[in-house]
Amino acid sequence: MPRYELALILKAMQRTETAAAMRRTVEALLKHGAVVRNLENLGERTLPYKISKHNLRHTSGGYFLVDFDAPTTIIPTMLDHLGRDIDVIRPSILKHGIPETDETCPGKIQPNYEEKLHSRKK
Repeated sequence: MPRYELALILKAMQRTETAAAMRRTVEALLKHGAVVRNLENLGERTLPYKISKHNLRHTSGGYFLVDFDAPTTIIPTMLDHLGRDIDVIRPSILKHGIPETDETCPGKIQPNYEEKLHSRKK
């Protein structure tokens, strides 16, 4: 299963209402066969511009990231589900780019100054 990242903007609500909206979202992901790896709350912020959704104008919202593995077939279903949720202002699902190499970084390699010094003298 490919790895995805769900970026959500929820409308500004009390903590209990926000938790209920996130619980609905995560339960919908699990119901469709996704494996949730991480949930990150980025906090409540002012939106970069006013967004109208479900006949309301929003100027601030809560930002969340959900990291999950899922079959590719559930992505349109989840976007449709989140689009109908009245607490969600803006959902977007991105494919998570994970580097394929397991090679560790050796760090900064010190140049051989002696060799450079002798090569300039010639």
